Amino acid sequence: MAKQITLAITGASGSPYALRLLEILLHADYQVFLLISSAARVVLDTEVQLKVPANPQTASAFFADYFKVDAEQIRVCGKDEWFSPVASGSAAPKQMVICPCSTGTLSAISHGASDNLIERAADVVIKEKGQLIVVPREMPLSSIHLENMLKLSNLGVTMMPAAPGFYHNPQSIEDLVDFVVARILDHLGLEQNIMQKWGYSKN
Repeated sequence: MAKQITLAITGASGSPYALRLLEILLHADYQVFLLISSAARVVLDTEVQLKVPANPQTASAFFADYFKVDAEQIRVCGKDEWFSPVASGSAAPKQMVICPCSTGTLSAISHGASDNLIERAADVVIKEKGQLIVVPREMPLSSIHLENMLKLSNLGVTMMPAAPGFYHNPQSIEDLVDFVVARILDHLGLEQNIMQKWGYSKN
């Protein structure tokens, strides 16, 4: 399996974005290294009633069954799993998405904290000149949040706030979710058909 990516889910609101992105990546035959913060598990339960096991191995099997994919396609890594591939510049995937990204995680990454595996994995992608996409979900944004975003943007990080458009005439919440996820997939270079590009006919 040649295609690998790291997906981190933090405690910001926006669980449907994360799950839809994970679903598409898995069904596109990516091997996904999944990092889930403790707060993210609470939000997943609150927003979509999904109770993710705390144990990484159990969580890996849980998601493989949930999305009906081979077990080796998804590996959930614990927050202190420092020997996982994503913690090392010589082994980590070159692409990483943090969706949704809390402003706390945003701050930690912008300051190089690396106190847990999500922060360390992001630090690795930045230092190795890989592709990091951050999907913050917060409003209003304070000057602190904006300064942290600018700092990361200047380092080449793609900032993609979870702000769906409406020009595609959404008929459901799922349509709004797909708008944001489609834009993430476009930036990853993954062909997608869940959202029509601007200027293209639906016929």
